[in-house]
Amino acid sequence: MVEGLGFAPMSVCANGAVLYDPATDRILSARTLSADVLAALADIATTVIPGAGLAVERVGSSAHDAATPQFVSSPGYEHAWLNPDNTEVSMEDLLSAPAVKLLVRKAGASSADMAAELRRHIGTDGDLTYSTNNGLIEIVPLGISKATGVEEVATPLGIGAGQIVTFGDMPNDVPMLRWAGLGVAMGNAHPEAVAAADEVTARNSEDGLAQVLERFWR
Repeated sequence: MVEGLGFAPMSVCANGAVLYDPATDRILSARTLSADVLAALADIATTVIPGAGLAVERVGSSAHDAATPQFVSSPGYEHAWLNPDNTEVSMEDLLSAPAVKLLVRKAGASSADMAAELRRHIGTDGDLTYSTNNGLIEIVPLGISKATGVEEVATPLGIGAGQIVTFGDMPNDVPMLRWAGLGVAMGNAHPEAVAAADEVTARNSEDGLAQVLERFWR
């Protein structure tokens, strides 16, 4: 995708937990859940959502760091989408090292229902959200979001929230949509994203993002 753009913009990944520079293939910063916090969250998740599988996302020094498996799951984890890069390990190994994200997955469940139940039990250990309603919850370090990630990139450049346009379609985009000077929800967006946005553009399939950007580059 970077090659298609013709330049290598700074990337905010993992719901704001990771900043990545594709020009040099370097992870610039990574906010992580400690092994102790992961263990506590895992205990809560498997108790509150019986039958749920767990996975973590980790980062090394680059996007192509073969020494650090990036997606690690518990035995029998059922993916919400195709993920050929999965490394399956024991639950003990899964929780043995810091991770930028903990994923809680239950096939056939509603992410919204899972989030509502988990929020009753997860306090100050992490922030949870979801990017698909297909039975998948994502937990990142407390206070981290796409908004904090974009702000971390923009602040050294002297760019304030009022100068930023963001686009989103799911609950994990809500903090970023609220924070930006102009938050735009896609026409097919989740109701929470629509409620957080300043305006709604056309659907993804109708070039909704391009329609907004054309207003600034005509």
